[in-house]
Amino acid sequence: MGAREIAEVSKPRIIVLLVITALASMYAGAELSGGPGPGPGIEAYLHLALAGALASAGSSALNHYYDRDIDPKMKRTSLRPIPSGRIGPRAVLAYGLAASAASVAYGYVALNPLAAAFIALGIFSYVVVYTAWLKRLNTSNIVIGGVAGSAASWAGWAAATGTLDALGFLVGLLVFVWTPSHFWCLAMKMRDDYQEANVPMLPVVVGMQRTSKYILANTVILLPYSLVLYAFGMGLLYVAAAAAAGGLMLAYHYRLTRTPTPDFAWKAYKVTAPYLTVIFAAIALDAAFHVRP
Repeated sequence: MGAREIAEVSKPRIIVLLVITALASMYAGAELSGGPGPGPGIEAYLHLALAGALASAGSSALNHYYDRDIDPKMKRTSLRPIPSGRIGPRAVLAYGLAASAASVAYGYVALNPLAAAFIALGIFSYVVVYTAWLKRLNTSNIVIGGVAGSAASWAGWAAATGTLDALGFLVGLLVFVWTPSHFWCLAMKMRDDYQEANVPMLPVVVGMQRTSKYILANTVILLPYSLVLYAFGMGLLYVAAAAAAGGLMLAYHYRLTRTPTPDFAWKAYKVTAPYLTVIFAAIALDAAFHVRP
């Protein structure tokens, strides 16, 4: 298994996003919910980054392994390492299992048991709940699968504090609430692929127009939810970023209901995709320069 194939089955862009989410949550947890003592040192952040990267890479590899039968049917995934014959499925399975197990063990030893439990939850929700169970069963697949992203945030918060308070839980839940708007835009763009592979993504089952309305409804929930975090301890820097990023998503998703086409769904997807990075960067900055009237 070459380096290129390892990188492809590991999905590095997802690794970067989830590690940023976890590290920002760790810093925010230490600053906003931590005790009077010093916060985590640089070693703790490095431990979390490594454990998170292993968990994300292992989960993605197992996703590649499980979907090896439907990937050849979809244009977007037909050139992945397994369907293209560049790597054997057993090698991907072994890598995925090893990386996933190592991430939980490493998190337990280097961080704390609760952080390791959330790392395990993220792996389980993505590999078992989403990939192996719901993805091919019904349209709730990606909604429930969003727990995997939330788990990265909860792991970071728990790594800093050894617990998960209300603010930490709600910060992580942001990922869960954002996920449907984000992924359904992609599903609209790739509707024909999913239909060809007989995967019941929402646009395949209910059509493009109704899916666009579900996306808008979800974003209508996301925007006020993100702002409510102010009542639980977030500051004005976070609120400003959440209002701007959520407002932009809302505008594009409203326009999507007027133009429910694959091309405009792709534009909406590219607006939705940076949301998590912006929000969790704002959470970290808010924790560093906490401003409340």
